[in-house]
Formats: sequence, structure tokens, C-alpha cells
Amino acid sequence: MIAPAGYIKSKELEERVYHIKRVSKKTTGGNSIGFTALVIVGDRNGKIGAALGKSTDVSRAIQKGLDRAKKSVIEINLHGATIANEVLNKYSAARVLLKPAPEGSGVIAGGAVRVVLEMAGVKNVSAKMLGSNDKLSNVVCTIEALRKLKKRTKNESK
Repeated sequence: MIAPAGYIKSKELEERVYHIKRVSKKTTGGNSIGFTALVIVGDRNGKIGAALGKSTDVSRAIQKGLDRAKKSVIEINLHGATIANEVLNKYSAARVLLKPAPEGSGVIAGGAVRVVLEMAGVKNVSAKMLGSNDKLSNVVCTIEALRKLKKRTKNESK
């Protein structure tokens, strides 16, 4: 099966290049040009990781991002197809609010938060990005919010 553009299939983790940015630095010899690649990996079943790769060419930046993202994978606590509890997290200027949603709601989120939640395997959730529009900050903030989730016990009701 051919994966859609931006997706790379691995043994167990699905990898997605979320954002590539061209950056430059002023030096005495002129501008030094490089690239950054924001890569998100997940198994769509509770594992998620993300990292930034930097290099002078795009392919090496992507590879570095993939290697770092695979090393940063965490396992999150899911309750069925949603999250167990509401969580608000702040990272730098970015704030993310995640709320559990009933079955069939889908992922009600935008931008970076949607990509992270889908790669983590959360199918029903309502989310809101507050503060920053920076993609990296929002990705890290969402992953940290997912890390904060509590484990729901068997006798606990909705």
C-alpha cells in the first residue's frame, strides 16, 4: 500500500513529516542556509513522539528528526477511543486544552493538535489551542498534555 504524501511507513511506528522550514543565519561570508524538519511518530494506539531535525539539506534534517522522534516516544493513557480526563497544559507561550468526547464525536481540533492526537490514536476528543501559533510549541505542548493524563480505574464512571 502506498502511504499518502508526508507519511512514511515503519514496522510499528507511523512517521509523518509535519513541517519543513528553511532557515538562514548571517555570517561574515554571507548567509548560511539550513533546514529544520518537525517529525511526528506514532502507532495510532497510544504511543507518540516528536522531534526537530536540523541540517544543511532537507533529507538529512528529516532523518535526524526521525531518529530523535523515535527516541522520544512515550506511551499515553487512553480510555477506549478517548482520553480519561480533561487536561490543560502550558509550554512556552502555547497552551492546549484537551477534553474527552463521547463516542462518534471524532477529533475536534485544529492544526498541530489534530495531527498529534491522530498519530497517538485518540479518536474522540475536543481540543483547543490557546496562545501561540508556533507549530513546534503546540506539538510539544500537546504531547506534554497527553503525558499528564491519569489512568482511569475500572470502578470509575464517566
